[in-house]
Amino acid sequence: MSDSPTTASLASTDLIDSAHPSVAAFARECAVGGSDRERAVALHDAVRDGFRYDPYRVDLSPDGMRASGVVRRGTGWCVPKAALLAAACRAAGIPARVGYADVRNHLSTERMRLTMQTDLFIWHGYTDIWLDGAWRKATPAFNRELVERFGLLPLAFNGIDDSIYHPFDRAGNKHMEYVRHRGSFDDMPLQQIIDDFSHFYPVWLAQGRELKSADFLAEVERENKR
Repeated sequence: MSDSPTTASLASTDLIDSAHPSVAAFARECAVGGSDRERAVALHDAVRDGFRYDPYRVDLSPDGMRASGVVRRGTGWCVPKAALLAAACRAAGIPARVGYADVRNHLSTERMRLTMQTDLFIWHGYTDIWLDGAWRKATPAFNRELVERFGLLPLAFNGIDDSIYHPFDRAGNKHMEYVRHRGSFDDMPLQQIIDDFSHFYPVWLAQGRELKSADFLAEVERENKR
């Protein structure tokens, strides 16, 4: 992967479908500002807070993973939400790509821990955005309401500094630990994600239908009141 943007960093793909009418309309509406940095920050905030984070509705099909699917559903988890931010940036003429890391998540719901059977989240998704001559990491996964209910520190993006998960929450408890950086890609490596998820998370994937009836945000709120 080149350190500088290429034509692929602006291209519409099947999964980062920046040319899709709904993604293009979202970018036109939300890319507000007089500079690429201001518009990228506005897009980050719109993806982060405008689409509820929901790890219980994971659909690894192309339709479930592509950027336009997040717009249609109004929800997403880290991988498709990062794809939407990349697609919206590309639609706004800002080079972007998707990046991934394995993280150890020390804060989760009881159901999520039992389902995943591990606190290691592989292929956590973020977005690399080319601004002022450098790639800046942005993580639009956790919407503001979830952050407040979980007692986490807000994850802001200013277009200058990398925005990645905080190691601790507001109370000083461990939150996220980055254990492996997988790098950045011009398109989502979906088949590799599917293969690895099938190996690491068989219970999570097998319980897909049951989980879709659960409310992740409500579970977070109940557990925080204990």
